[in-house]
Amino acid sequence: MPSSKTVLIDRHPGRSSQTIGLAIELGTDPDLIHEPSVGVVGTKGDSQCYLGVMAKVDAIHARLKDRIGKGPGQLRLRLVQPEYTIATSDGIRNGTREMRYSLIGREVTHDALCEHLEATGLAGTIAVVACDKPPVGTLAALLEHNQPAIIMSDGPIHPGHDPNTGEALDIVSAYQVAGHPDAAYRHHISCHACPGIGSCGGMFTYNTMQTFIGVVGMQPLHMVAPASDDPRRLSEFPGELVDHLARLIETDLKPRDIVVRDSLRNAVIVAMAIGGSTNVTLHAPEIARAAGYADFWKEVMTPEEFNHLSQHVVPVLTDARPYGKYSMVDIDAVGGVQVIVRELLEAGLLNGEVLTCTGETLAAQVARLGAGRADGRVIHPVAKPYKPTGGLRVLGGNLSPDFSAILKLAGVEGGLENNVFRGRARVFEGEQALLQALDHAPGDFQNHDMIIVRYEGPSGAPGMPEMLDPTSRITTLCRERGIVVALMTDARFSGGSVGLVIGHVGPEAALGGPIAFIEDGDEIVVDLNTSELNCTALQDPATLARRKAAWEQAVAGNGGIHPNCGIADTRLLHRARHMAVPATRGGGLHPNREVWVRDPRPAERSGFVPKNAHRPEVAKAF
Repeated sequence: MPSSKTVLIDRHPGRSSQTIGLAIELGTDPDLIHEPSVGVVGTKGDSQCYLGVMAKVDAIHARLKDRIGKGPGQLRLRLVQPEYTIATSDGIRNGTREMRYSLIGREVTHDALCEHLEATGLAGTIAVVACDKPPVGTLAALLEHNQPAIIMSDGPIHPGHDPNTGEALDIVSAYQVAGHPDAAYRHHISCHACPGIGSCGGMFTYNTMQTFIGVVGMQPLHMVAPASDDPRRLSEFPGELVDHLARLIETDLKPRDIVVRDSLRNAVIVAMAIGGSTNVTLHAPEIARAAGYADFWKEVMTPEEFNHLSQHVVPVLTDARPYGKYSMVDIDAVGGVQVIVRELLEAGLLNGEVLTCTGETLAAQVARLGAGRADGRVIHPVAKPYKPTGGLRVLGGNLSPDFSAILKLAGVEGGLENNVFRGRARVFEGEQALLQALDHAPGDFQNHDMIIVRYEGPSGAPGMPEMLDPTSRITTLCRERGIVVALMTDARFSGGSVGLVIGHVGPEAALGGPIAFIEDGDEIVVDLNTSELNCTALQDPATLARRKAAWEQAVAGNGGIHPNCGIADTRLLHRARHMAVPATRGGGLHPNREVWVRDPRPAERSGFVPKNAHRPEVAKAF
């Protein structure tokens, strides 16, 4: 398969001059400047997620520098200085208009690393990643560059604790008290929710995607779960990473040799088994695209198979926040992600023969790590799972004709009767309108309301913000009043959101999707028996035609953009307005909304079929 070529410094005195100067300043041998280049990269931004990244990058850079030279056992390579990307903070910006930059940050990370990897021409890369969008952008860039590379998570944060009650706290705890009437109590929780450094500690998007990256083969499994301040991340892991990179370079094992159809499928199955974030259905298509597969939902796993696995085959094994009790540091304490992978391998749910960044197969890596058994408290065995069915479900129906809508079933706390929810639509033209209603009139929300938040999709917002702020307030409201209020949107959710919440509804309102035609009072039906999301009123062709015509008239009268769309007042937002592809294709930015793939390749089938040894009756090949 074609791949990027590494860039070698030639003998031109102008091009050599700075390279020689850099080598001297970095303390490496100038005679090595004409060898292939290697280096460390990191992701940074304005939150605690990123505070530990630089120390780890420096530690890895130092170990890499120690290994470079012309002596026996050394690496004859040119060392480059560490480079960093930038992103916004989801935790700080949730509920604000600045949250529109969050998903775009994945693209910015990708672009920045593309600039570095391709222009510098790195022949080997070690990446330290934090938060949840930058790691995906990093992996996508490494896959497109396709030279030996390995990733390490910066690590999760420890949970906080309420000093008055001893209750474990995290950032979701703080968002859930936003509607509390006592300002002093709200401040008290915010002061104790996030002590220390590290990315979100629950099974939110960060840990979902770090687990995904580990299982897909690009991060050693035992490096996923330890906390950001775990001393191993500075003392042991840097040397291991350099050893692995050296072997990857020696054997010419590249990211696209590792991230193949079956490893992607493995990673999605594990995301189900940990009750992971809905964002995995947004990021998996982008990772697949970067790996050479243009359409995840056609080439890697169909919606039908995804739902069959989640509904019948894959159980939830972890009692983890936000739907459960424990955090990632607790998972590390009982053996780490490798324990979860061992459970799923032994049950027949994963293909253990795919390669990983350690040079071993997935099964061999788990065996070498000595993964123990599930403890039955934090991690449950497949035979006796925490929840019998997987945590995610994609929905079709007349509101989601392209099977884009995603529900985190593991986080649903009520409202489903015989797997069906019927609600009355309450329409909000954007997140800010909903937040105002929750601030000023929370008592107006009634049992079985279905909140509709639209014009917040990839193009409409633009940027597809996540909605941790309103979903957290709704969760608290429902718990306090003993009611069920659902929410559906063309935007997305934080991995910390719980409740009957449905995101990624598409086509989005800004592009004339059916969600744009819902009116207050319409009956909305969520049927998990058929995996459908329907608006009863839109089943009438005349009603649909009338509402669509009114929408088209509003668009025509506003210069081709619906007036309820957000303002695209920066170049980044303008790019998203006109280039964002649907969530089913990864939500990335592509000219003319046409998904671009570097060096496309066929999604070769291995013949492996995921099965649950404890449920042989549900085995099914697709």
